[in-house]
Amino acid sequence: MSKEPMNSFAGKWALITGASSGLGLEFADLLAAQKVNLVLAARRQESMEQLASDLRRKYAVDVLVEAIDLASPGAASRLKGSLDEKSVTVDILLNNAGYGLHGDLLETPIERTANMIQLNITTLTELTYLFGRDMAERRSGHILLVASLMAFQAVPSYAAYAATKAYVLALGEAVHDELRPHGVVVTTLCPGHTATGFDAAAGATPSALLRLLTMKPRPVAESGIRALLRGKAMVISGLSNKLAAFSNRLTTRSMQRATLKRIVDA
Repeated sequence: MSKEPMNSFAGKWALITGASSGLGLEFADLLAAQKVNLVLAARRQESMEQLASDLRRKYAVDVLVEAIDLASPGAASRLKGSLDEKSVTVDILLNNAGYGLHGDLLETPIERTANMIQLNITTLTELTYLFGRDMAERRSGHILLVASLMAFQAVPSYAAYAATKAYVLALGEAVHDELRPHGVVVTTLCPGHTATGFDAAAGATPSALLRLLTMKPRPVAESGIRALLRGKAMVISGLSNKLAAFSNRLTTRSMQRATLKRIVDA
């Protein structure tokens, strides 16, 4: 990452959801390197415990592990309650947990779609509310929401997933303006296709074009942290992804859907 100072984060506590893999790992390493104490929250306790041990050893920071299924109803309140009991004040919330489902809506079991919506939308919103409320009272805090490049248009074969990310983007930009007068920064990160476990979890095989456009997770995470530090409402990681989002302004929505269908399912 660039040498841009992160003194405003040093010594504070950050909560990272979806911390056991993908972007969550990169967020954890980047913040720990800047002496930020961490709460890692995800389902896989063993992998998080290993990550916590590594981060403590490398960076001499405090790391707590909260093994929790964030897609279960009420998970946000349970997580908040657990941290309150430990007297942990979260200054930085990285709402990173989420997953996608590839395939036509009617060919995907509705239970799986509902579970995805619970995690991507409901839990994310509840966490933003619960921790954002505390931050607003303290008049200090940072929240990063992870959306997607798919948030900018409808995507056949990722219909529900793209819709959840459109929600995250709209929510994040609106809450950015709502919380700014209260001293709280809300930034929405919109990555394009990234080399994480997303495809495997979604049941998708990336096309040749998608593979060509794939970014590594480190620079994606770095762009999100930089934007959060700068107080930006939204950031799209990567030049090609920025150009793709901008091109939507020049095309009809039917053209956008057709283009994305070819790219995703090529």
